Amino acid sequence: MRLRPVRPAGWWFDALLLVGLVGLTVALATDHLFGLDRAVDDWSTGHRPAAVYWTARVLNFLGQGSPLTLIAAGLSVWLAVRLRSVRPILPLVVGFVLTYLTIGPFKVWTARAAPSASVKEPFLTPEQTLPMFHDDLPVRFAQSYPSGHVANAIVWYGIIALLLAPLARSYGRHLPARLVTVIRVVPPLVVLTTTTYLGFHWLTDSVAGLLLGLILDRLLHRVPWDGVPLPGRLRAWDRPFISYP
Repeated sequence: MRLRPVRPAGWWFDALLLVGLVGLTVALATDHLFGLDRAVDDWSTGHRPAAVYWTARVLNFLGQGSPLTLIAAGLSVWLAVRLRSVRPILPLVVGFVLTYLTIGPFKVWTARAAPSASVKEPFLTPEQTLPMFHDDLPVRFAQSYPSGHVANAIVWYGIIALLLAPLARSYGRHLPARLVTVIRVVPPLVVLTTTTYLGFHWLTDSVAGLLLGLILDRLLHRVPWDGVPLPGRLRAWDRPFISYP
C-alpha cells in the first residue's frame, strides 16, 4: 500500500504541528501564556452584545462531536450501501478510535479548568482557572485543554468531505474541489473563534485543539482506504470508494 498524498506534502509539517503542540503544552504547564489567555477572555467578556452572543452560540454547534459523528456515520453507511462496499465505513471507525484515544485522555491528563469555572461550578478564583493539573477537581470541571470542539471539527469535517466527493460521483455529480476545501476549513475556524469568544475555552486551548486536530486529520487522509486489506468475510463487500468510479 502507498500512502495517499496530503498538503503540505511530507512529514515535516506533521512534526512541526507536534512540536507546536508539545511546546504549547510545556509553556502552559510552566505557567506561561496566561496573560494572553486572560487578555483574550477579558476582551471577549466585555464585547458580547446579545445579537453577536447568540449568533456565536448557534454557530458553535458546528463543533458538537456527537452530531458530527452521527452525520459522518450516516454518510458512510449511505455510501457503503450505494457502492456495496465496506470501505466507506473504515474512515469513520478509525476516526472515532483516534479521537477517543487522544482528545479525551489528553484533557484528563492536563486537567485544566475553563474560563467559566470562576463564575459557575466549581467557582474557582480567576487565577486558579488558568493553570493545568487541577487533579483535586472532579474530571467534569477540568477538561478544557485541548479544545475538543476544535479538534473534533477538524477530524469530522475532514471525514465528511472525504465521503461527500465519492457520494456525489456515485450520482454522476462532481463536488468542486473548492467546496471540499470550504467544508474542511470554514467550520473548524468558526468553531475555534466562537469557542474562544464565548469563553468555553481559553485561546491556547483552542490553538491546541487546532494543532491536535490537524495532526489527526493528516494521519487519516494519508491512509490508502481503497487498499487496506480486508478479512475474508468482508471481501464480498470490497469495492474502492476514493477512486470510484
